[in-house]
Amino acid sequence: MNPYVLATLLSSLGLGTTLTFASSHWLLAWMGLEVNTLAIVPLMAQHHHPRAVEATTKYFLIQATAAAVILFASTTNAWITGEWNMTNMSDPIATTMILAALSLKVGLAPMHFWMPEVLQGLDLLTGLILSTWQKLAPFALIIQTSQTFDPLLLTALGLTSTLVGGWGGLNQTHLRKVLAYSSIAHMG
Repeated sequence: MNPYVLATLLSSLGLGTTLTFASSHWLLAWMGLEVNTLAIVPLMAQHHHPRAVEATTKYFLIQATAAAVILFASTTNAWITGEWNMTNMSDPIATTMILAALSLKVGLAPMHFWMPEVLQGLDLLTGLILSTWQKLAPFALIIQTSQTFDPLLLTALGLTSTLVGGWGGLNQTHLRKVLAYSSIAHMG
């Protein structure tokens, strides 16, 4: 890959994460998540191997689904409350949908099934970026909006992720799958 293109994609990863961290508006947070997704996709598919292309396609479809749910839930909440502010989440259905979408983006159990399969098809450096840097922005949104979520639901998601990640990684023989389940457990 051309070094200039690689530098542009890596700086776009930083830009998307920074945009999500700095936003208090759902539309800007969504844009930051999308910049992150669109910056990692060419990095995932840079090795023209069928497994890498399959992993990239799976990742893109999962992330696009989660982004669509976030946009729909934030639009619904803005329609009900009259503002796009992240701290004013009063509709319980929109709040639950946003938590589910962010959990899907981050790979929390029980919405973690894409993570081991996607990491299995990538090289280790791209897998490292996917299992660490790509999770920062959605996790920051979960932390920013955690006061609006049900504490029991957050605790259940954390415990489920810890248990599934710990048990899932026990019987694995592939390093990438062990890293995927480790990432799931650590997110819990």
